[in-house]
Amino acid sequence: MDCFFVRPGDDERARTTRGHVLGRVTYGPGGRPPLLHNGAPLVRIAMAGDATERITEVWTSDRPVRSGREGDLVYAEDGEHFFCAVRIDERGVYRDTVRSVYENAFTLMWRLGYTELLRMWNMVGAITEANADGMENYRDFCVGRAEAFEAWSDRVDGMPAATGIGSLRPGIDLYFLACRPGRARHLENPRQTPAHQYPTQYGPKSPSFARATVLESGSGARSALYVSGTASIIGDDTVHHDNVERQCDVTLNNIEALISSENLRRHGLTGGFSLANLDCVKVYVRDAEHLPAVRARCAEAFRSEADLAFFNVDVCRPDLLVEIEGICR
Repeated sequence: MDCFFVRPGDDERARTTRGHVLGRVTYGPGGRPPLLHNGAPLVRIAMAGDATERITEVWTSDRPVRSGREGDLVYAEDGEHFFCAVRIDERGVYRDTVRSVYENAFTLMWRLGYTELLRMWNMVGAITEANADGMENYRDFCVGRAEAFEAWSDRVDGMPAATGIGSLRPGIDLYFLACRPGRARHLENPRQTPAHQYPTQYGPKSPSFARATVLESGSGARSALYVSGTASIIGDDTVHHDNVERQCDVTLNNIEALISSENLRRHGLTGGFSLANLDCVKVYVRDAEHLPAVRARCAEAFRSEADLAFFNVDVCRPDLLVEIEGICR
């Protein structure tokens, strides 16, 4: 399974001649419910101010792909990997709907034999604003997600890498990857409290995700490591309030510690990565005036050939200014 970004004017076909498309995710100026397009899921999420900022994240496989729809869930599978997407429209309180949607997704992937979650993305409109009950939308979302994981704790083994980030459209857009049994290994970060152990000051239910997930290769090739959305958090505390450059540096240091050979050994794995191995990097910046500084710091940290995209959206805590994710391979 591979991933790359396509921008306006790029020729996607030149990069997919040897593969089959498992799914496309367009981060653009407008959002729509997911659908099947040319035999694969197409997810459209409102994450960009105009069309010039649009990118499409393309997931491909070297195996034949079968796609389908079940209710609101749109999916594709290749016999080893499973891609699924769904949208939740805006509502006063999300908790029960999020739980139901997550459980429906778990039911589908389990029935098709993809029993290990690999990577999840949750784009939440008005993420730090209050719902109809006065609870922050992200905390409301986290309650429903946690309840779904609790209900499936005897079947879903562990929580995967994930991103929970703002979007420019009300509602929640969700897509995720799963795989066959025995290939996913979830990682925590020695610099950070596991998110699922956060104290209740961050909400009635802790966020349900790991700091990273390794997809172990069954062919002897190097494994891929999926880095969750990572921010300027040490332990469970936001550090360097109101200083985007220092928050960016802490975020990058957190990623370095997470993907290091020392941390992989801590989890019983061999190998290790550096920032130079990070690709398909997505950088979320809360305030538009901070984009130049964050772009400059990322240009220093990542290799010039890496796919890199920036989005001006809210982060999951009001005091976080930047969040970064990517894939090591």
